[in-house]
Amino acid sequence: MILNASGCLDALVAPKVARSLDVFVAKTVTPEPRSGNQQPRLAEADFGLLNSIGLQNPGLEAFCAEVLPRLEELEMPFWVSVGGSNAADYAQVCERIGERESVSALEINLSCPNVDPAAAGAAEIVAACRAVSGKPLYAKLSAQLPDIDEVATSVIEAGASGLSLVNSLRGLVLDEWTLEPRLGRAVGGYSGAALRPVALAAVYLCYAATKGTVPIVGMGGVQNGKQALDLIAAGASAVALGSVLFTDLEAPERVRTELYEEARARGFERPLEARGAAHQPSAD
Repeated sequence: MILNASGCLDALVAPKVARSLDVFVAKTVTPEPRSGNQQPRLAEADFGLLNSIGLQNPGLEAFCAEVLPRLEELEMPFWVSVGGSNAADYAQVCERIGERESVSALEINLSCPNVDPAAAGAAEIVAACRAVSGKPLYAKLSAQLPDIDEVATSVIEAGASGLSLVNSLRGLVLDEWTLEPRLGRAVGGYSGAALRPVALAAVYLCYAATKGTVPIVGMGGVQNGKQALDLIAAGASAVALGSVLFTDLEAPERVRTELYEEARARGFERPLEARGAAHQPSAD
């Protein structure tokens, strides 16, 4: 299953690209509107991209009234990413959006590097969301957590249905001449090819910690089918594309085709047959 990383594609601007995904993931929604961080918000970095959007969104009421109906017109599965400043905020958004039958799942954004962190812990937030919604809940975690496997276990115990791994990492780039930060907020979220081994490690650790019993969406630097297969071998059950969508709008179809080719070349009829292969002892 191929998805987009939340915030890396606007389905209302590029509906054809969205429909080439198996599932579209909408940008994070918060209870109140957010104008986002100060400009500039994007900057190129070595081997990737820095962004500091700041969860800009119209707020819960406007999203439900104006954006959700248009997403439903796409006639495809879609998830909605959920954010907030505390557990009650997250629960409020989950309860309201979870009422819509068209929403397949909710992704709990516990790891945005471009806003102040929520006051509550990850497990507390997930538990609050589970109390108000029966929708599948995917907890999106940051690879900066030193104990990401333990956090993964705790959010699953709190009611999460699956995991999204990983969000971008904090990074900084300076202007070549002024030596000042190139982003308005200085520090932003780093994504791109260099994030790939970090994402692989997170997926690997969390798959082992949860004993392969929960779905995991792997993301981070995926640009081709072999890299998607690596995430599946580490333990992912689905793969999300991020920064590659800024330069290659045909990436979903291309990566899907390459993924099947790479899997078959290694003796797997379907890519998911390779899930967890990195954890299996060698036959030699």
